[in-house]
Parts: sequence; structure tokens; C-alpha cells
Amino acid sequence: MKTMKFKTNIKCAGCIEKVTPVLNPLVGSDNWKVDTENPQKILTINSDTVSEATLTEQLKNVGYTIEKVTE
Repeated sequence: MKTMKFKTNIKCAGCIEKVTPVLNPLVGSDNWKVDTENPQKILTINSDTVSEATLTEQLKNVGYTIEKVTE
């Protein structure tokens, strides 16, 4: 399974509640997490089926931005 990491503006439990209905159907509830303790608010996605473009578009629709982290 491919792991993707993104900087986000998802910064609190309320934000996570808003993105959960978007991310769970796309990648599954056990395949994503947001590190709200990290200053860059890193969203980690484990998926072989969803594209970065789809994630960006779907999160933008609920008011959040993501930017791929290059390691």
C-alpha cells in the first residue's frame, strides 16, 4: 500500500470531524490520520486507489487544503 503525506490546514478535532465523511469512503477509516500536534498538520493516507488530485478536490469541497510533502 502506498503512503502519501500532505501538509494541511486540518488543525483540530472539529476539522477532523468535517473531513471524516470525505476521507472514510475514499480510503477507509483505518487508512488515514492527521497529526494535529505537528506544526504542519500532516495528513497521512495509505491507499493504492486514490489519487492526489482526487484528495485535493474532495478536501477543497469541504474547505481544506493539502500540499504534498516531499521526503
